[in-house]
Amino acid sequence: MIIATGIDIIEIERFQKTLERYDRLFLDHIFTPEEQAAAPSNDRARVTYFAARWAVKEAVSKVLGTGIGEHCAWTDISVQRSPLGKPSVTLTGNAAVTAKQLGIAVIHISISHERHYACAVAIGESP
Repeated sequence: MIIATGIDIIEIERFQKTLERYDRLFLDHIFTPEEQAAAPSNDRARVTYFAARWAVKEAVSKVLGTGIGEHCAWTDISVQRSPLGKPSVTLTGNAAVTAKQLGIAVIHISISHERHYACAVAIGESP
């Protein structure tokens, strides 16, 4: 059964300016070491990769009903890809606790991006 849904969209150029301004400090605050290690080396692909994952984290925080902050840190939400490219999300810390309290067993995600925008949808589902 679907418990909650979340969606987010981000302007890639705006995200790129933030990334250029704060780079490593910003990346370490928002993304797990595993997410950073999986990022492409090509500049444009790298920016799009991180922007899309930002959108996932925002969408998942909406599923949890917490937003990002005290009850859900950025790095409590981690995005991975299967060998076939399917994205998935892993929750840790307060995000995992909140999901359990809400009866959410799995969060399905979908990511899309084009030249100007990246967006993500998250669906929290009970067992």
